[in-house]
Amino acid sequence: VPAALLGSSLLRRPAALGAAAAARCAPARESHGPPRQQHGSSRAASLHWTGERAVSVLLLGLLPAAYLCPGPAVDYSLAAALTLHGHWGLGQVITDYVHGDVPNKAANMGLYVLSALTFAGLCHFNYHDVGICKAVAMLWSL
Repeated sequence: VPAALLGSSLLRRPAALGAAAAARCAPARESHGPPRQQHGSSRAASLHWTGERAVSVLLLGLLPAAYLCPGPAVDYSLAAALTLHGHWGLGQVITDYVHGDVPNKAANMGLYVLSALTFAGLCHFNYHDVGICKAVAMLWSL
């Protein structure tokens, strides 16, 4: 129905609805991060999104490189890229499913500890054992 036929009085929201109804009718925020407060945070979100895409593309390039020319440089690059990719992915899970200030801070602290231990473990495996590339090749040869 065209707006001209309804008249302006029918298009206005009744004052009785108040702020509660206005909040329900407000557009939902994206679930991929905190609400935007200023222009700087939207730039940071854009850079974060670009970084996530760059790491994903890097991983796509590292997989054939790990098969074609395995070595320490590829092993450590995989360790860093896989850890960062997992850290950002689990960070989104925390953003989506952990609510409240204290649980959110605890979950994020746990994520940082887990990511640091993962990276340290992969680096230890690369340095003291066969490395990620060789280990995957050994699994494929079974």
